[in-house]
Amino acid sequence: MPKVSQAHLDARRQQIVDAARARFASHGFAHTSMADIVTESGLSNGAIYRYFTSKDEIVIAVCEQGTEALPRALTAEAVGGFLDHVRARARDTHHARLVAQIYAEAAVSPLLAAVVQRQLAAMRAAIAELVPDSRRPQAGQIAEAFVALSISYSLQLAIRGDLDPAPFTNALMAIIKG
Repeated sequence: MPKVSQAHLDARRQQIVDAARARFASHGFAHTSMADIVTESGLSNGAIYRYFTSKDEIVIAVCEQGTEALPRALTAEAVGGFLDHVRARARDTHHARLVAQIYAEAAVSPLLAAVVQRQLAAMRAAIAELVPDSRRPQAGQIAEAFVALSISYSLQLAIRGDLDPAPFTNALMAIIKG
């Protein structure tokens, strides 16, 4: 029997995660079964269970890949571009709906909460590194507020639909500038 390459195994696992992400975004975690993920992925039950023993494991895998592309600087242009990116992903792939579900599920799943907490900590640390020298003593507070407001924007996109990022950009810049 020919040996399957690691690249092939990784591609199949990613196929399952991508299928689950699409299904979760369109139908929610509660309304998605393993059978739905099997159908969405085009793979067999056995193929799915080779990589994941439960839907909860798939939810965690989806979440682990869900890092947002943060701005490279804390300028109005970069922050606005970041929020435009969040808006585009919400519109094009329903990513904001997926994020809302992940946060709700993390409130009752300690394993998922740990993944989300690590991601939030990484986001805060990345933003804190970008804080201008003049505001360095407040870097932790600025990063905390930046991440909270960015997530709020994403959650509002999930519920309210397409929103202009300009008020959020202005609020973030006010926080950054003090």
